[in-house]
Amino acid sequence: MSIRLKVILPYLLLTVVVSVIGVYVVTRLVAGSVQERLTNQLLEAGRAVSDNFARQEIRHVEYARIFAFTTGLTDSMLIEDHETAMGLAEPLFAGLRVENLILISPQGREVAHLLLDEQKNPMQVSGDTGAGGSSLVASYLEDRDLEAEPQRALGFNLVDDGTYYYTAIPVASANGRFAGVIMIGTSIQSILPVLKSNSLADVVIYGGNGQAIGTTLGSADRTALAAVSLTEEDYDRLIVSEDIVTGKNVEVGGRSYSVAHGPLQVGSDRIGVFAVALPLDYVISSGEVSRTTYMVLFTLVFFFVLAIGFVVSRLIINPLYSLVNTSQAIAGGDLEKRTGISTKDEIGALASTFDTMTARLQERTRELEHKNEILHNMDKMKTNFIQVSAHELRTPLTVIMGYSQMLEMDTKHDPELNSMVQGILEGSERMTGIVESMLDVSRIDSNTLSIRKTNLRFEKVLDKVTKEFDKALIERKIKMDVQGMHELPAVPGDRELITKVFHHIVMNAIKFTPDGGQITVSGRYLNGKEPPSVEITVRDTGIGIDSSMHKTIFEKFGQAGDYLMHSSGRTKFKGGGPGLGLAIARGIVEAHGGRIWVESAGHDETSFPGSSFFVVLPVPKQTGELS
Repeated sequence: MSIRLKVILPYLLLTVVVSVIGVYVVTRLVAGSVQERLTNQLLEAGRAVSDNFARQEIRHVEYARIFAFTTGLTDSMLIEDHETAMGLAEPLFAGLRVENLILISPQGREVAHLLLDEQKNPMQVSGDTGAGGSSLVASYLEDRDLEAEPQRALGFNLVDDGTYYYTAIPVASANGRFAGVIMIGTSIQSILPVLKSNSLADVVIYGGNGQAIGTTLGSADRTALAAVSLTEEDYDRLIVSEDIVTGKNVEVGGRSYSVAHGPLQVGSDRIGVFAVALPLDYVISSGEVSRTTYMVLFTLVFFFVLAIGFVVSRLIINPLYSLVNTSQAIAGGDLEKRTGISTKDEIGALASTFDTMTARLQERTRELEHKNEILHNMDKMKTNFIQVSAHELRTPLTVIMGYSQMLEMDTKHDPELNSMVQGILEGSERMTGIVESMLDVSRIDSNTLSIRKTNLRFEKVLDKVTKEFDKALIERKIKMDVQGMHELPAVPGDRELITKVFHHIVMNAIKFTPDGGQITVSGRYLNGKEPPSVEITVRDTGIGIDSSMHKTIFEKFGQAGDYLMHSSGRTKFKGGGPGLGLAIARGIVEAHGGRIWVESAGHDETSFPGSSFFVVLPVPKQTGELS
C-alpha cells in the first residue's frame, strides 16, 4: 500500500465515520430528548398511581373507623349477632357509598357482608365467602392486637367475581375487648379511571401470577389484558424492585405504547405490580424527520471536508515521498543522498534533521570502517604472533625436554641434582602445554582445526582424563565421581580433541575447588531433542563464578577474578594460567556442532556455591535409536 493511500484512506474513513456518527448522534439527541420527556412522564405517572392508592387507603381507614365507632356495631360482631350488625351497618354503607364491607368476628366468621350491585344499590350477601380465612385478617385473629397497623391487599370477591383493593383494621368492643376485623374494599374497575385521570397515562394492575386484572388500555377486554400481562418471573422480579422500571414496549389495539412497571406499595406492604403506558407515536415521527434532515446536511459537509482533505494530503505526501526515496537510498548504502526539501514547516524541519543525521552517519561510518580495519589487522597480527611464537617456542622446548630427560636418568644417584632436573622437566612440560594451547587457539581462530571423527565412548574419555589428574586429586584430597557414562550412546567426534575439552574443564574445576572438595561428572541422553544429543555435566564444590563472567571465561585470555592474585601451578587452588583452556574447549565443542556453557550461583570463597559446566554434543538419529 502506497504512502499516498495510507494518508488519504484513514482520513476518508474517519470523515465517513464522523459523518455517520454525527447524523446518528444529532438524531438521537432530538429523539432522545423526546424519549427522555416520555420516560420522565412515565415515572411521574407511576408515582401518581402509588399516591392514589395511598389516598384510597386513607379513605378506607376513615370509613372503617366510622363503622367501628358506631354504637353497638362492634358488640354485635363480638357475639356474632348478624341481624343487629347488618341493621347498624347497612345505613352507613349506603350513606358512605362504600363498595364492599365485610365484618368478621373474633372467631373468623362473617357477621355481615355488604356489596354494591350493578345498579350501585346495597346488597346483603348471605353465607360465608371465606374472607375470614384470608391472609389479610389471619394475623389479627391470631394476635388480637388492637394496636396493629392497618393491612391491605388485592382480593378476589366470589360474589361478583370482581377484584377489589381491601383495607382491614382490628376493632374493639365497648368494654375494650377484641371484637374482630373490619374490611373495606373498592373495586379495581372503580379505581382505574381515577388513576388514569390523575396520572395522565393508561394504567394496568397485575395480580399475583403476573396476569393483568384491570387496565384502561383499549377496550380493557381479554385481548388487551393478555397483551400487557407479565410472566411469573417478571412479576416476581418487579414486586421486589426498588424503583419504577422503564423500557418495555407493547402494542394494544394497533397502537404502540411505552410501558413502565413498578411495585404497588402502600405503607410497608407490596400488594402487587402496576404499569403506566404512554403512546410512542410522536417519538418515532420526530426521530424520522430529524434523521433525514441531518443526513442531508452531513452529506454536504462530508464532500466539502473531503475536498479540503485531498488538497491538504497532497501537501503532506509529496515531501514524504522525497523522504522515503532518500531513506531507501541511504539504506542501500548511498550515504551521499540528501532529501532536497527546504520548506519552513515541520516536514522541512524533519528533512533538515534527517539530512544532518545522514551527514553525521556518513562521517561516523567512515571512522568506524577505518578503526575496524585497524582492529582487524591487529587481531590478525595477534593471531600470527601467537602462531609464530608457539612454533618458535616448540623447538627449544623440545630440546630442553630431551636433555632434561637424559639428565634425569643420569642423576638418579644424586637426589639434590635430580630434584633440580625434575623441576626443569616439569616446567618444560607445563610450557609445552601452554604452547600447545596457543597453537589450538590459533587453529580455532583460523578455522584450520582438523577433526578426525570416530565413534567416541565417553567412559573411555573420562577414564583417561581422570588418570591424568590422579596425582593432583590425591594431593588436594578432592573426590572425583564419574556417573552414567556407560549408558550413553557413542558420539561421532575426535577422541583427542574431546579429551582435551574435558581435560581443560576438569583442570579448571580442580583449580577452583578447595582441598577436600568434590567434583561430579554425570551424563544423560537427551532423546526428546531434535537431533538427539548427549549432555555431560561437570559439577564442583568450588568458589563459583560471578554471573557477569559466565560468557567472559570462554573468551581468549578471559579469567574470573584478579589474575594477579592467582597462585602458580596447573592444579593448585586458584592456580593461574594463560586463560586459554575454556576458549579452546568452546572452539572444539562448537566445531563438533555442540554447545558449552556454565551455571553458577555466584562467586563466594566462604560458602563455596560451586559451578556446573555443561557440554552438549549431537548424536546421529540412527545411533540414538539403536542406543
